[in-house]
Amino acid sequence: MSWGTELWDQFDNLEKHTQWGIDILEKYIKFVKERTEIELSYAKQLRNLSKKYQPKKNSKEEEEYRYTACKAFLSTLNEMNDYAGQHEVISENMTSQITVELTRYVQDLKQERKSHFHEGRKAQQHIETCWKQLESSKRRFERDCKEADRAQQYFEKMDADINVTKADVEKARQQAQTRHQMAEDSKADYSLILQKFNQEQREYYYTHIPTIFQKIQEMEERRIVRVGESMKTYAEVDRQVIPIIGKCLDEIVKAAKSIDQKNDSQLVIEAYKSGFEPPGDIEFEDYTQPMKRTVSDNSLSNSRGEGKPELKFGGKSKGKLWPFIKKNKSPKQQKEPLSHRFNEFMTSKPKIHCFRSLKRGLSLKLGAAPEDFSNLPPEQRRKKLQQKVDELNKDIQKEMDQRDAITKMKDVYLKNPQMGDPASLDHKLTEVSQNIEKLRLEAQKFEAWLAEVEGRLPARSDQARRQSGMYDTQSPATVNNCAQDRESSPDGSYTEEQSQESEVKVLATDFDDEFDDEEPLPAIGTCKALYTFEGQNEGTISVVEGETLYVIEEDKGDGWTRIRRSEDEEGYVPTSYVEVYLDKNAKGAKTYI
Repeated sequence: MSWGTELWDQFDNLEKHTQWGIDILEKYIKFVKERTEIELSYAKQLRNLSKKYQPKKNSKEEEEYRYTACKAFLSTLNEMNDYAGQHEVISENMTSQITVELTRYVQDLKQERKSHFHEGRKAQQHIETCWKQLESSKRRFERDCKEADRAQQYFEKMDADINVTKADVEKARQQAQTRHQMAEDSKADYSLILQKFNQEQREYYYTHIPTIFQKIQEMEERRIVRVGESMKTYAEVDRQVIPIIGKCLDEIVKAAKSIDQKNDSQLVIEAYKSGFEPPGDIEFEDYTQPMKRTVSDNSLSNSRGEGKPELKFGGKSKGKLWPFIKKNKSPKQQKEPLSHRFNEFMTSKPKIHCFRSLKRGLSLKLGAAPEDFSNLPPEQRRKKLQQKVDELNKDIQKEMDQRDAITKMKDVYLKNPQMGDPASLDHKLTEVSQNIEKLRLEAQKFEAWLAEVEGRLPARSDQARRQSGMYDTQSPATVNNCAQDRESSPDGSYTEEQSQESEVKVLATDFDDEFDDEEPLPAIGTCKALYTFEGQNEGTISVVEGETLYVIEEDKGDGWTRIRRSEDEEGYVPTSYVEVYLDKNAKGAKTYI
């Protein structure tokens, strides 16, 4: 099966077919190129998707990825990033192994095809030239033969005519011989050219054309084989990345299996645990006896003689304690029995019950958080302080490594003065040493606060019991709402919603007249200011270093102590700023008058 013998007369059709084959190859190259573009676009979209859902640095989202479910999701994002990389590999391999190679091959194929068909056209032109020569020789031979016949006839006519001179007859005879000689020469030339043409024609159809067509056939078959190899490469490029893609998917499954719901639940506890103990039981109060307007053992608050803090709604210091209360100046209407009002108070659900929480929330809203994190619950404060200590220790280690490096460099300069001046490093070494000292002092300060918190945490149950005693005259809903309000603050501090102000006003209006004669809280000890504190926020008081003041309410675990300077000047200061001396033997005896 050879194109040279079977298709010897299909030169033009072969030329069209081979051009069609090149067009098919170029179409396949375009297909692969578009596939690589799709792979690149897909990989880019996957990377953008992975980047879009990556946690932002130094944001709240980064803290969420402590949980195993979030870690698994982050691992999935990272694996999808690697998955996208494999699609980029597919695109690169297809481009280098198929697109580039086939493009170069198409250029070579076009040159080879052009060469073969140029050779075929040249052979065609040669045989056509030989044919034209044969036709010319044939026509000349035919013409000479006719001329010789006419000359012979003329000679015979002249020879038969008796009136023609002998010279004219001789001339006619010579003319006829000349024409016969020319005819013989033309015949010999025509015969020679015919033999030559037949030889050229045999070589053309049995040698040149078969050889050229055979080369074209081989070229076309190589093109077909190359297309098949490219298609195999196309599949192999995909198959090569399947194991790596499988590993990516296996890692995603592994990350999914690593999710631990118990561990995530424990992390929630660590993130939001306040460190407070639940409130104690509320004592039973007997309302069978007629209620009196003065404070008694069965009223809303216990006797001061028992050493329990009171929940006040009025009194001389009510302007300080309740800044939002406005006393109703309208004429007094007929009041319902106090027991009925108290029952309404017990069944209602006011949102504000802890005045210290309100004050602390206002101070945080009006100013920045304190450096010692005293605005946080004990457990959260301990975590923040520990985190700060760890960060400072890392910074100290970093500075120490830098100092060691500078010291080594200085030693090298001392041994090899040509490398540098050792004195040039003294300033940098001093600066690093100062930084280390500053960081150590800072770390000691936070470690002291941390030790203070950790020392207080084991005894927090006693504090919680003392704190619960303050509210044992309130309803369970009251105490629970207070605890809920503390824990539901978005920043971890004890803040309530602004809408509580109106509810406080309503409560204060109802009970204002019942507690007009309350006395201020008694002093339970004294304190000495260790540092100067500028009380710029609502509910705080400014103190000067070395100043002595009265303590009227000790720290309940939130880092604040309530003190009094004079009858009309009291407020909260950070516990770490004062040194407290409690007078346990004289509780209630040092009332400031």
